[in-house]
Formats: sequence, structure tokens, C-alpha cells
Amino acid sequence: MSKINNQVYRLGVMGGTFDPVHFGHLLAAERAREEFCLDEVLFVPAGRPPHKHSKAGADPWMRYRMTELAISTNENFFLSDMEIERDGPSYTVDTVKTLLELYRGVQIFFITGADAFLEINTWKSTAELLTLCSFVAVSRPGYNMDRIWKIMKAFVEHPEWHVFSLGIPSPDISSTEIRKRVREGRTIKYMLPESVIDFIAEHGLYRSYPPEEPQPG
Repeated sequence: MSKINNQVYRLGVMGGTFDPVHFGHLLAAERAREEFCLDEVLFVPAGRPPHKHSKAGADPWMRYRMTELAISTNENFFLSDMEIERDGPSYTVDTVKTLLELYRGVQIFFITGADAFLEINTWKSTAELLTLCSFVAVSRPGYNMDRIWKIMKAFVEHPEWHVFSLGIPSPDISSTEIRKRVREGRTIKYMLPESVIDFIAEHGLYRSYPPEEPQPG
């Protein structure tokens, strides 16, 4: 995967449950690709997210298929089933290590939402993970970045850690809101690609999502 002209191949990795994938995810990936000159962005749907405990929602292969449909029109977006195929919880550090073994010399930029990044100290092997890849914390307009900056100040003491913030003009779309609207029989048009909307309808996803249970984002 490394470039022939001695330039380092810059790989964006977009992790998440994608339950379902929506335009916010796609816009974040594309803006990160442009801003950080990434050669490609690899979407990696989680198999068993360690921070998400609800059993409701689409199964991993359904989420994989929806992501595949959503990214099909972008030649710079690719998809991996490594976390779905892996036994046990899906830990980012394991995914990054696997990618570094598969693609020697690659530089990884892990793209995640600002809210998820705020919880990075609860992730498995945080300090090691931060030495293995760069992080891109994505936020929407109006997002209060104070907490992000506070965390990032600590990284100054560790020159081998690279964390960047990226603001995008993303509409206020969340997977939680999409699932809720489907359950209530409301429209989700213009929140996610038509191909994914059709897939959700065809397979009857999210119609009986229990409103009383905590719903992952």
C-alpha cells in the first residue's frame, strides 16, 4: 500500500457502528480525506462495539451491507469486515494494529466524532493507540470545543501523539434519530442515501426498536 515514490500512503479509517450509516458519516469522511490529503478512507463497521450494550438495531452484516451501499459512488471509499469477522468486542487498537501489519509503512488517520473522542480515555490501550495512529476529531457547527481543547492540551506533552480537530458543515443527523423516525413511521429522506433507505424498508429494520432501552448513537 505504500507509494512507489517514497511518499507515505495516508489511510483514513472511519470506524463506527453505522446503525445506520448516514450523510453525516459520509461528509466527515470526505472532508477528512480532502483536509488531510488521504489517499483513501476505509470504513470499518464494528462487530461488537464495547461501549454499546443494547442488542436492538441491525445485525453486523446488515450494517456492513448498508455501509457498502452508501459508499459505492465514491471511488476513494473502501470497506472492511475485519471487526465483524473478529471474535469478541471490536477494539480500535486491535484494528489499527492489524492494518499496520497488513500495510507496511502506511500512516493511519482514525476519523471519529468529537463526542466519541471525548471518551478516548475509556478506550482499550489509549496511550498505545495514540502512538500508532493520528486522530481526527470531527465536530459540527456550534459544537463546544472547550472539552476537546482541554484533552488536546495534554497531548502537547507527548510529541508522538497527533490529534487534529475538523469542523464540518454537517446537518444535525444521528443514527439514533433515524432509528427513532423509522419506528415512529416518519420520513428519513435526505438524511441518508436512497439506497440505504430502500434497504431499511426492504428488510423492515428499526421498526420495532425498543424506545425504553438506551439507544446507541
